[in-house]
Amino acid sequence: MKLLKPVLIVVSSLFLVGVAIVIGTYFYIKSDLPSVDVLKDVRLQTPMRIYTQDGKLISQYGVKRRIPLSLEDIPETLKQAVIATEDSRFYDHPGIDPIGMMRALVNLVITGEKGQGGSTLTMQLARDFFLTREKRYIRKIREIILAWHMEQLLSKEEILALYLNKVELGHRAFGFGAAAQVYYGKSLKELTLAQVATIAGLPQAPSVLNPISRPERSVVRRRIVLLRMLDEEYITRAQFDEAVAAPVTAKKYGAEIDLDAPYLADVIYSEMINLYGKDEAETGGYQIYATATSELQAAAQQAVRRNLHDYDERHGYHGPLQQLWDVANEEIVTLDDQVLENQPWSEEKMLAHLQQIRTFESLEPAVVVKVNDKDIIIFNRAGKYNIIDWEGLDWARPFINDAKQGAAPETASDILQEGALILIRRRQEDSHWQLTQFPQATGALVALDPKNGAVQAVVGGYSFYQSQFNRATQAKRQVGSNIKPFIYSAALDSGNTLSSIINDAPITQWQAGSGNAWRPENSPAEYDGPIRMRVALSKSKNVVSVRLLRAVGLDKVTEYLSRFGFDKDDIPRDETVSLGSGSHTPLEVVTAMATIANGGFLIQPHFIHRIEDEMGEVLWRANPVFACDPCDEITESNVTDVAEDDLEALLAVEFGLENQTVDATTKPVSAKISAPRVISEENAFLVAEMMRSAVQINGAWANRGTGWRTALLLDRKDVAGKTGTTNDVRDTWFSGFTPDLVATAWVGFDDNNRRLGRTSANQNLVNKNPQKYNYIGNAMVGSEAGALAAQPAWIRFMKVALAGTPEHLLPMPTDLVTLRIDKNTGKLTNRTDKTSMFEYFIQGTEPDVFVSESDISVYETDGESSDSQLEDIF
Repeated sequence: MKLLKPVLIVVSSLFLVGVAIVIGTYFYIKSDLPSVDVLKDVRLQTPMRIYTQDGKLISQYGVKRRIPLSLEDIPETLKQAVIATEDSRFYDHPGIDPIGMMRALVNLVITGEKGQGGSTLTMQLARDFFLTREKRYIRKIREIILAWHMEQLLSKEEILALYLNKVELGHRAFGFGAAAQVYYGKSLKELTLAQVATIAGLPQAPSVLNPISRPERSVVRRRIVLLRMLDEEYITRAQFDEAVAAPVTAKKYGAEIDLDAPYLADVIYSEMINLYGKDEAETGGYQIYATATSELQAAAQQAVRRNLHDYDERHGYHGPLQQLWDVANEEIVTLDDQVLENQPWSEEKMLAHLQQIRTFESLEPAVVVKVNDKDIIIFNRAGKYNIIDWEGLDWARPFINDAKQGAAPETASDILQEGALILIRRRQEDSHWQLTQFPQATGALVALDPKNGAVQAVVGGYSFYQSQFNRATQAKRQVGSNIKPFIYSAALDSGNTLSSIINDAPITQWQAGSGNAWRPENSPAEYDGPIRMRVALSKSKNVVSVRLLRAVGLDKVTEYLSRFGFDKDDIPRDETVSLGSGSHTPLEVVTAMATIANGGFLIQPHFIHRIEDEMGEVLWRANPVFACDPCDEITESNVTDVAEDDLEALLAVEFGLENQTVDATTKPVSAKISAPRVISEENAFLVAEMMRSAVQINGAWANRGTGWRTALLLDRKDVAGKTGTTNDVRDTWFSGFTPDLVATAWVGFDDNNRRLGRTSANQNLVNKNPQKYNYIGNAMVGSEAGALAAQPAWIRFMKVALAGTPEHLLPMPTDLVTLRIDKNTGKLTNRTDKTSMFEYFIQGTEPDVFVSESDISVYETDGESSDSQLEDIF
């Protein structure tokens, strides 16, 4: 009894000291304790994910991988595995487990080391959110107090959900939803018990126990997790035995990209950075849905890449990347009973070398191991042998320069020899392998809805991974004849009509400042004399454009072009503006073309359809201006939770968001907002009519428009278009539209001093299909104008975009009238034969003079090509 009293005094004193220490520490760190609001509204650092409008993932931004899940979406087996392993008394303690802490204390007394143990799920969560992993006593005390505090504020379900979404699990995966994707490429619900147990064992030491870096340790840890589940009676012995014996199936998976569209994703990423800042954008869990659909975006990418290959291949082959060995060696390998001689490199050596070759998009490296008469045998990076037939080789005549090619090859040995390291790609037509090379020219394509500016596709080059410069939105290049529809629109606004006669004759303008003459020329240098405006635009007559500018006036034209969204600072203040000497981006050009397509309204291009949070709640939805006045229709615009500070930033974002209306309150419906009208409906209709003539084959073959290939490949009457080629062929364009879709394609070199050149006939390709030679693709011949270099990409894209959609012509404005005119003079006529046609006029501008018989007789000597003649050519 004498000893009991001192012991009780000591124990009581120690207890009181301990309580005092805890209370003192509590008040010491009280100011650092998280508030209720912080814990109730924890923002997990979730990466930004960008989707097409139809829900295909195209990119993910952010260092941390996280897929937030609600507790209901997490399988029960995972909850059981985590609780059994990390905190079996989770539902019984108040955030602190005395039994676990006592076990850790005993371990400290026995070993003298601060080991693992004693930390509940709540304590781990407190440490992950607010503390570090350093093993100090003060940190542990803070962890205990924070855990107890969290248990007072949150339910067990809320704590468990936060833990399962927050915990670090290796390879930049945070939370079990991300871990399932990173290690197995699946959702949590798709995992087997063995896989669940594997990732449930990661929180203790994710870098040491993960199944990718340390599979043998992962197996040991998995067995411990399964034993704990068995002890807690969460699984049966049979389930345990099966899971323990399961092989390790983990490997590293990237984000589940459905469509790789980096140029589109990068534009949207830049807008999000401007709106929210880099840190918030990359970790706020935003899910952004683009205005583009996966089908049209994929079609645009394929069209641009195929077109650049066609351009590159019709200019000749630059030769193999390397010659790995010469033909003097004598090693022998057999393949399908063929003897492959002169192969000094083993398969292992070739494979190792091929793995080091960096390629882009669909290009693959390969080694030529055998050259036959009309084919070659290659060894590719997959370790397989393939044959490239003559169909995949016959294009490869030698490249001399951009304007000259060598003779067409007659045998495969004229092109390659054994040991050549080459690039190959699959042909879209038949999936067979073809010899190829990385295109030196580049291109861009952008398409949008002319009714509201929603971008339907954007491609900024051959490969984003080779060059991140987005030529569709950033490259200001001379637009060439793509400017002419706007010059003609100004001429109509000044009193001209589609039947107005302009003199297509050479111009010489003396320039006192330079001491020489300016002589704009047609391309080709052919002149038709007096010509109607409709025909002049369809044939892209340069001198007519200059004469129209002179008639309208340079100052008025400059002001007029700015109506279409062209920056005045980029508009030249001289007559060359009529030939397209101004430099603008493809996005600016397609936006301007949309004004003609939609009846005269200036819409604003935008790339984002809506923004959601990580749980799918809509935070913002685009509410663009529409090409309508008045706009009677009602459209959904569910905009929620937009702060006033964000509102100002949102309106300032470029690419069209600056002119959109965002409401800080929830509005189930809102009226469409009218876009500003910049030209009259009648003017837009008439310009579109002239552009339709540019892509049709009507009457005499010599009178075809510069975009005639469109008529052969798109059998539609609602398509309008315009080619564009700059001086010395440094930039080539094609822009065209229907009332529902407008697109612009551009091709050129990044080196603005390099010309696209010309190509001559490749006899191999002529022999294959002489009737369709010069049709589209790598067989085309001539100077690389817009019709040859850029138009094929536009056509290939539009063939996909318009497939299955009915023709849609805008109705004729009520202030227009149609009258029969003489094709040659533009005057009224009573004749109904091939010399006449119906033409559109704005009321009050129609001609009042009839053509004479002498005028008609001149035109009757000009013959026409029949449909059967066209069929013989194509």
